[in-house]
Amino acid sequence: MNFNDKQKHSFQKMHNSYMPTVILAVIFLTITGFLWWLISRLGNYPSFILPSPLDVWNRFVVSINDGSLIRHSLVTLKEIMAGLAFGVSVATALGYALAKSRTFEKLVSPYIVASQSVPIVAIAPILIIWFGSGISSKILICSLIVFFPVLVNTVVGLRSIPNELQDLMRSLKASRWQTIFKLEIPGALPVFLGGLRVGATLSVIGAVVGEFVGSDKGLGFMINLGRGQYDTALVFVSVFTLIIMAMSLYGIVILLEKRLLSWQQSSNDTILEH
Repeated sequence: MNFNDKQKHSFQKMHNSYMPTVILAVIFLTITGFLWWLISRLGNYPSFILPSPLDVWNRFVVSINDGSLIRHSLVTLKEIMAGLAFGVSVATALGYALAKSRTFEKLVSPYIVASQSVPIVAIAPILIIWFGSGISSKILICSLIVFFPVLVNTVVGLRSIPNELQDLMRSLKASRWQTIFKLEIPGALPVFLGGLRVGATLSVIGAVVGEFVGSDKGLGFMINLGRGQYDTALVFVSVFTLIIMAMSLYGIVILLEKRLLSWQQSSNDTILEH
């Protein structure tokens, strides 16, 4: 089997594995939408209690046409991406230091665990007071909620590398950078990417929490606005937009994982062929 045939085979396998999932997702969404419409019609609920799917769609069209949904979505997306980047960077660097030094881990771990016992909603107002109601506080809140899962998975990933491989690199006189790039990063990557999946999803929560506490823009602000005006359809539009953002980020991490860990899949396929 040549390289092109392997690519086609891999693409065909991916296509075959995703198609049932897509079909099931479409069926589930259709059934959910129908039940939602049925409940809203039979229950005869007012739109500020339970808007129908058509009410939500009409509100979505209005929000797109007046530019408010796009404008506020871009603000939230900017906070999410900046917070995710900052949180992942700090968590990865600190996780590496913790994995390499047991003494440092004993000194720092109690403070890290203690910080996670405090709900982000409780400290968000303090951060808004300290850093203002601008984008900086939202990025920080987002980073804090992303930080812990990425940190833990970084430490676990690095410590899952067998000691025999570490000894082998030392026996081959590998430099520190060679060990990092040839052994530690590939070895820890599968576990690290698992933490990144969680962090990417939680980053959306962090940004919205910050916007709930104090903001005049963003999807969290739109939810507050819709709640205050009893515009429940606007709340639904904002929530669905946040769901799409979270699913998109999760999907990007999945694609990144498939790209970066393609060598692992190739090795498994080779083993199966033999």
